[in-house]
Amino acid sequence: MQSTPAHSPGRARDPFIDIIRALCVLAVISQHWLMPVLAYENGRLNTGNALASPGWWIVTWLTQVMPMVFFAGGAANFFSFRSVDSVPEWLRGRIARLLVPVVPLAGVWLLLPHLLIGAGVPRQPVLLAGKIAGQLLWFLAVYVLVVAVTPLMYRWYRRHGWRVLGVLAASALVIDVLRFQVNPAIGFLNALFVWLAAHQLGFHYADGGLRMRSGWTAPALAAAGFGLTAGAVLLGPYPASMIGMPGAPVSNMSPPTVVMLALTAGQLGLWLTLKPLIVRCAGRPRVTAVLGWCGARFMTLYLWHMPALVMTAGIFVVGFGFATPAPGSALWFAVIPIWVSTAGFFLMCFTRIFGRFEFRRRSAGSGAVVRTGPGRVAAAAVLAAAGLLGLAAQGFVSPDGTPTPVLWVLLVLAALFAAQERRVSGKPVAGKPSPGKPVRGRTVTGKPVLPAPLPAPRSAGIRMG
Repeated sequence: MQSTPAHSPGRARDPFIDIIRALCVLAVISQHWLMPVLAYENGRLNTGNALASPGWWIVTWLTQVMPMVFFAGGAANFFSFRSVDSVPEWLRGRIARLLVPVVPLAGVWLLLPHLLIGAGVPRQPVLLAGKIAGQLLWFLAVYVLVVAVTPLMYRWYRRHGWRVLGVLAASALVIDVLRFQVNPAIGFLNALFVWLAAHQLGFHYADGGLRMRSGWTAPALAAAGFGLTAGAVLLGPYPASMIGMPGAPVSNMSPPTVVMLALTAGQLGLWLTLKPLIVRCAGRPRVTAVLGWCGARFMTLYLWHMPALVMTAGIFVVGFGFATPAPGSALWFAVIPIWVSTAGFFLMCFTRIFGRFEFRRRSAGSGAVVRTGPGRVAAAAVLAAAGLLGLAAQGFVSPDGTPTPVLWVLLVLAALFAAQERRVSGKPVAGKPSPGKPVRGRTVTGKPVLPAPLPAPRSAGIRMG
């Protein structure tokens, strides 16, 4: 295999990263739509997981794409961050773009469960729907924190290179030991160590450090990564499935274990093996058009594909009494097209309605832009992570009727307010410039006036990048 450059400085996008993002989102949506096993009886919705079927765990080694999501996010953040003029402004813009699409989701789901219950829909399936609608916000909570420490990780990368990745991997292994030997709650620290390591691999790719100098290098990386994954499953306390399974005593994802780093290496080697084919495919006009459309709506697709599933299940399972056939049976395969088409229809409707929040254009505004302070950005990241984690754990409706989901949403809104661009306006006082008004290219504080950051590229991923 001929070596190909990681990224051409003259290109606005890296098609390899864009393809990874698109296929990862497609894999997430497909897996979540196909794995529920549902049955409704006596006002109660019973749920199961098709991937719990014997032998189906191997599918999760490819469809568990969060390692590659964080890898692609690391590459995108590297491309963007290396040329920034203001670190706080870069962070502010990144955090705001991640949080804005959450607002319509929260607005709908804080109200909808109460309307459904008031209309006579049984309470248990409505509560379950409200929880499902918010559970995937865990990714956004973790990713906001990863973005917040990107400047520090970039500095360490420039200074220490591969040693940073080694420290993160070693830390993840230590956390796993403490998790299994001392206290399971310690394992949640790996939500940062594991995903920061995958994110850091994206730095190495973007900087050209993952060029394959031999046709066997990428396949060897894939074999080593999947081999380590298999070894950890066979010899360690790790389950074979790379997603959490109902009733399983241990999950490789919640919180993530060090096995996810071995899986990251395996998947990355596989992607790099296919890179020449992927890049050629990305150059086709139709593929380029699809990437452009999806790229502007990745976060919307991610946030609203579970509500689309909820709508589909509400109609077929709760409304018509349909029960999922045995996974893998002929009937199961027969109903898949109808099930996926219906969910896809709802997702396209939601995307058309709410996608505008993701690719909105910044208004020109009036007055001078005020530079964002580091404290304001840090507060935005912490508030956002806290609110999103609360919604992911509890959902948008509380079983006991307490208003805690509203409090979690208020934290997210406070974070968004802190991350908004600030402008000052007003009439200048005679003989004295008004605060923030430029005077010969400088403010009254003596600091240069920076231009407002450009809007996000239309093909930014989940909206991760």
